[in-house]
Amino acid sequence: MPRRLPLALGALLLAAPLALAGALSAPLPAVAEGAGGEAPVTWSVAPATEQGADGRAWVELELDPGATVTEHLAVRNLGDAPVVFALGAADGYFTPSGRFNMLASDAESVDAGTWIALPETVEVAAGGTAVVPFTVTVPERATPGDHAAGVAASITSVAEGDGATLGVESRVGFRVMTRVSGELEPGLAVAAGGGYRLSWNPFAPGAIELSAELENTGNVRLALDPSAEAGGARRTADGVAEGQRVELLPGERRTVRFTMPAVWPTVLAGAVLRVEGGAIDPSGEAAGIDPVVREVTIWALPVPQLAVLAGAALLALGILLGRRRSRARLERLLEDAHHAGRREALAEEGPQ
Repeated sequence: MPRRLPLALGALLLAAPLALAGALSAPLPAVAEGAGGEAPVTWSVAPATEQGADGRAWVELELDPGATVTEHLAVRNLGDAPVVFALGAADGYFTPSGRFNMLASDAESVDAGTWIALPETVEVAAGGTAVVPFTVTVPERATPGDHAAGVAASITSVAEGDGATLGVESRVGFRVMTRVSGELEPGLAVAAGGGYRLSWNPFAPGAIELSAELENTGNVRLALDPSAEAGGARRTADGVAEGQRVELLPGERRTVRFTMPAVWPTVLAGAVLRVEGGAIDPSGEAAGIDPVVREVTIWALPVPQLAVLAGAALLALGILLGRRRSRARLERLLEDAHHAGRREALAEEGPQ
């Protein structure tokens, strides 16, 4: 009997992230705990032809409004028992960390996720692979540009605890990117700001902290390379490796941050934000767009250094005042001694 893992009534749906990152050479298998103490289920999903997986990481399409194309996905069951997987499609998006994901099963798709038709379920034998066709139909009135969706195979495992029954949905799949023909308009808006982080050690520099909001204002996907420069040093965005690009779908926004260390506070500190990149076509090539440059001026008050200078000035003033008081005291003592000597001399002479 194939294993079916139904979701109990009233259970909580948790959408696990898809293994859809572009850096993957092949989709990774997912593992989900079986129900009722059964062995875990392990499976993978990949783009395919009618014969099987074809090595693509995801599907890239370029279609006219009203066009329909048939694609395939290969579901591989790595477990030791047959499993019935639920199949689904939904709108896609990039997470704040830059990974591709698709809407949760209980969220309503309004774009490319609604263009995909595929069977509701597929049964895959133990150790076997099932190739499932699906169609992508572009509406007649679809807007030109890039539209993102994802397809996935999922199972739902049921867990009980503290008197509650929870259903946990585990999904694995890949993205389906559809470019609708028409007028393509790349667009990028950049807003930048920042602040200065003091080092309270007056003999150590502080750091400039920049943030930039990147918004894709066009209708095609962008791959961007944001960088910042301050004090002659260039830095990539925090959490973004050298050479890694930030991808944005049309309408998406992403905030990137930069930490520029070893910058001395000079009352006003400057930094330059530069965003380069291009629009990605279905072949994966990026057509360059004009770089966007923002100059940021930040207050960088040398508070620790001023405190040291103020302390040194107070110390010098104290020493100066102390010396003046000592000199005045000495002068008074000398004058008192002089007067005392004169009085003694007059007393010894006596009356004449």
